[in-house]
Amino acid sequence: MNYVLITGASAGIGEVFAKQLAQKGNNLILTARRKDKLDALAQQLSSLYNIKVETLVADLATPQGASEIQRKADKAGWNINGLINNAGFGDRGSFTELSLERQLQMIQLNVTSLVDLTHRLLPNIEQQQKSFIINVASTAAFQAGPNMAIYYATKAFVLSFSEALHEELKNKGIAVSALCPGPTASEFASEANLTDSKLFKAGAMTPEAVVKKSLQKKDQAIVITGCKNIFTVWSAKLSPRSVNRKLAGWLQA
Repeated sequence: MNYVLITGASAGIGEVFAKQLAQKGNNLILTARRKDKLDALAQQLSSLYNIKVETLVADLATPQGASEIQRKADKAGWNINGLINNAGFGDRGSFTELSLERQLQMIQLNVTSLVDLTHRLLPNIEQQQKSFIINVASTAAFQAGPNMAIYYATKAFVLSFSEALHEELKNKGIAVSALCPGPTASEFASEANLTDSKLFKAGAMTPEAVVKKSLQKKDQAIVITGCKNIFTVWSAKLSPRSVNRKLAGWLQA
């Protein structure tokens, strides 16, 4: 029996990934910090779709998070044919004003734990058929982001890392994709203090639309969701980086 493991599955894009994969008949392993939300979602999905849903509480903002997930997965003997590295957060504010501890936790969660967990689970994933990895990046990955410097930098790493793995693993039958959504109506916006920013006031996609396209295009190295976001990314490639970073800072001011 194969499972898709989703990090950050208790809310937002992660929860929607769980729902849409469940509708397609996939067995799931849901991980996050909030046990009550995970258990409620697992009960809902297993009863609606007659699938197996396992829950695993772990904090990937700590150095021990990834090893704890691997240890529990190995002990349970779960076969993992899909990994969705969705867990992550952002925070709005200048680099000097935001807490250093919080920014280092952001690097741990968005980058270090993503790499750690991927490396630990790949031997399992390689043994399964039609395997895939989706790493949730952002349109922020394509430029620098004043007033969200660390978040933008972490997503640039996720994009580059995912593109490299896409090439390394495709001959092993593993599809690797970087999902790059723009503003999305989810818990992320309030957690990152972005709901009143010009960026989000200009409009946000639903997480359902973002996830649907990600799953449809999971064989592609880069998946940018929404025509507006595709246009923004490609037009930025034609603009000087100095213009792009000033625009990004203005949108988040």
